[in-house]
Amino acid sequence: MLVFACETSCDETSLCLMDNDKIIEHIIFSQEIHNKHGGVVPELASRSHLEKLQEMTISLFNRPNIDPEKIDIFCATCGPGLIGSLLVGSTFTKSLSINFKKPFVPINHLEGHILSTSFNNNIIYPQLVLLLTGGHTQIYLMKNSKDINLLGESVDDAIGEAFDKTAKLLGLNYPGGTEIEKMAKEGDENTFILPKPLNSKKDFNFSFSGIKTHISLLTKKNELNKSFKSNLSASFQKTISDIILNKLKNGIKMLEGKNIFINSISVVGGVANNEYIKRNLENNFNSKKVRIFYPIKEMMSDNAAMIAWACLRNYKKNEHNLFFKPQSRMRINQIS
Repeated sequence: MLVFACETSCDETSLCLMDNDKIIEHIIFSQEIHNKHGGVVPELASRSHLEKLQEMTISLFNRPNIDPEKIDIFCATCGPGLIGSLLVGSTFTKSLSINFKKPFVPINHLEGHILSTSFNNNIIYPQLVLLLTGGHTQIYLMKNSKDINLLGESVDDAIGEAFDKTAKLLGLNYPGGTEIEKMAKEGDENTFILPKPLNSKKDFNFSFSGIKTHISLLTKKNELNKSFKSNLSASFQKTISDIILNKLKNGIKMLEGKNIFINSISVVGGVANNEYIKRNLENNFNSKKVRIFYPIKEMMSDNAAMIAWACLRNYKKNEHNLFFKPQSRMRINQIS
């Protein structure tokens, strides 16, 4: 089954052709126009998607190994995300499905991330899925490949948003995650003691806005030299990692009290690229015989390959929906 997938939930424009479990072509265009604004500007993102989708699709369909007539399914991210960006990508893909007289399947962006580790791993259930992106910080319980339940999430800023806002306060470039990780390598992570909101709460919820506020106060009291930036970046990164580890450890204990014994943790989303966080997760859970799984590199950040894979995992004949309306806010299992 050959699937054409489109992902435009935020500021990445991505297309993928996937044949069963083989990626035939995968294109990701990251919009650099937002760098000078220190964050994503929704209207600029929508315009860029509209321009790049036509160019990318023509290029894709003109490749000698591609015959668009052989595509079986067209699918696109329909939520959650920036509504303008979602409308551009889904409408464009729907028009292709109509032109080629093939079904259109709406895909949940979150589900794309959650299922991404099953592309390259044999998942051991039950498992926890730690979703770390610019728009979401969530923990899911998967008892099997179809049973996905949200256990907790951030009550304010997402983890990626916290990285971006902290980087902006420090005068670093956007996106902030890679910039902070780079600066942190030269800093002392024990220089600053930062707050850990909700860390003592026996639940799966997160809060990051208080950390950002504390860092804002520190930047106003100190000179923003290289030493300060490096030390604060390292302290911020350590604090974030400590919060994640604490939530996972306490969560696993709580689930054991309900006779649910976690065998693995999937770490997905763009922040899963952070080597410091990955290393701490592996050091803390591998010794407890809890396997840590990651997607392939090109499925980490927002991408169309995970959308194609989610479509292949969930597609049922005659269950397509050309008239599904994109939604900026969407939960798991909300597409039917």
